[in-house]
Amino acid sequence: MKISKKMKMVLLTAVLGTCLLQMGGGREAMAAAQTAKPAGEMLSPGVKTEKLHLTREWDKVFPKSDKVDHQKVTFHNRYGITLAADLYTPKGIKAGEKRAAIAVSGPFGAVKEQASGLYAQQLAERGYITLAFDPSFTGESGGNVRNVASPDINTEDFSAAVDFLANQKDVDANRLGILGICGFGGIAINDAAMDTRVKATVSSTMYDMTRVLANGYYDKEDSPEQRHQKLEAMNAQRTEDYKNDTFARAGANLKPEELKPDTPEFIKQYTAYYETKRGFHPRSVNSVGGWNKTFALSFINLPFLQRSSEIQSAVMVIAGEKAHSRYFSEDAFKKLKGSNKELVIVPGATHTDLYDQLDKIPFDKIDQFYQTYLK
Repeated sequence: MKISKKMKMVLLTAVLGTCLLQMGGGREAMAAAQTAKPAGEMLSPGVKTEKLHLTREWDKVFPKSDKVDHQKVTFHNRYGITLAADLYTPKGIKAGEKRAAIAVSGPFGAVKEQASGLYAQQLAERGYITLAFDPSFTGESGGNVRNVASPDINTEDFSAAVDFLANQKDVDANRLGILGICGFGGIAINDAAMDTRVKATVSSTMYDMTRVLANGYYDKEDSPEQRHQKLEAMNAQRTEDYKNDTFARAGANLKPEELKPDTPEFIKQYTAYYETKRGFHPRSVNSVGGWNKTFALSFINLPFLQRSSEIQSAVMVIAGEKAHSRYFSEDAFKKLKGSNKELVIVPGATHTDLYDQLDKIPFDKIDQFYQTYLK
């Protein structure tokens, strides 16, 4: 028997009213049910964005190019967090011309004034419209809690950047790419598995943050008991954080004067970037203060790359030959399928060489990759 729209509303009113009455809503509940609107009319008309305080002067760790135009912009993700970004546009775009666009973020704990901005500016010089953004809770971006990260929200941040780029007048919405550096290399691949609008993804000097935080470096802590010990410590810390109404910090990278002869080489390399004039920035988690002690909880529980074998779009994975992190890239690449996937090992390069060393970062290969797949 076919039920009319009017009868459906009567039935809905009866069911909803009865439920509310059982919860103590009385006549007011029945009145609310009778005036209920269709679901489509109840949707929020838009996301209320946060008010951000953006620095207008050039405060990057790299010089400004005279070949591109630059402006500060903001956009929001699906969780209502407003993100801050630098939009780099090649000079000389003609009226009505549409360009390919690339969203860039990372390293993990860095800000857009560091490596991601350098990558974005370099690619803009090659003709792409690029967006270097601070992820949620970081740098100039929103999020009430600072110095924390989320595997879900940070993946969403890439898709939010794609939302923004797809709606720019000079951007061809069918030619969108993303590029992640260090921990955001893994996050970029994670987003590519979800966002079918992304046609080409580059992961440079990648970390899989969910793997390293759960298993330790080189998987030396990959046992249930070792993970349980980590979780116990962090959960005890969050109890204290709530009681103290604050978040304890884990500390940033070592200062140059704190390095010792037996300090691991990759730690020295991080210090050489984040704690010297080369890459220091006062808004960078990695340069100042460090992460909250409990930030790793969700990363341990929500592993990346679970659907990476299903990515149909193009992916390029780049790692330094001498990088301590090389195994993340090689293992991630093994999971990818299809002839449009490529692994690039940069001779002689360390992990942090691929942050800012222009003679090591393979921009020609990256450019050719995007040209091929963002046609």
